[in-house]
Parts: sequence; structure tokens; C-alpha cells
Amino acid sequence: MESFVTGPRFIRCKINQNGRIVIPAAIRREMGIKAGESLLMEVEDGVLRIESHRARIRRIQEEFKKIIPPGGMLMSDQLIAERREEARREEEEMRRDRAEHGRWAKEDQVA
Repeated sequence: MESFVTGPRFIRCKINQNGRIVIPAAIRREMGIKAGESLLMEVEDGVLRIESHRARIRRIQEEFKKIIPPGGMLMSDQLIAERREEARREEEEMRRDRAEHGRWAKEDQVA
């Protein structure tokens, strides 16, 4: 399979009879791809995109960093904290209701 550099970021190559291409060593080094590593491929608008699993995970982590609220609290932690506060308020309200109900029962017994 023939390939040659056509510019600082472009390499031209040919597909062999089996539909295979060789990713040149310079590109593999730049991408951090090692022999035997699994790659993810997708086609979007006619463009083939190839990335390693590690690169995909890093990219997704970077995207999620953008939606983490200031202070770094994860949305799941925030939801848990809100639910615990709601449970605390419900428990407090139940205690007040029991105390109030107890006063009414004592007043009824006295009368």
C-alpha cells in the first residue's frame, strides 16, 4: 500500500484489494495508537473518523466537564443531597404533627 505526505497534516494512501488501508507510523504516533489496539470508526457527512477508545473516553469526559455545576458537585450528588434534605423536612414535619396530636389527645382527656 502506497502512501506519501502531501502536507503538514495530510497523508495520501490507497486502499488495497481487501479494502484495507495502512495508518502511517507518523499518524499512529500522533494519535497514540499501538499495534493491536481497537479503534472506533464512524462516518459523518462522508468523512471517516477514527479514534482510540482512550481518546473517545477523554473526549466524552471533557464534554461532561462543561456541564458540571460550579463547585464541582455532580448532578447525582446534588440530587442525593436534595432528597436527603427533603426527607429531613418530612421527618421534622411528622414529629411536629405527632407532638400536636399528642397535645390534642391530652386536652380531650382533661375535658
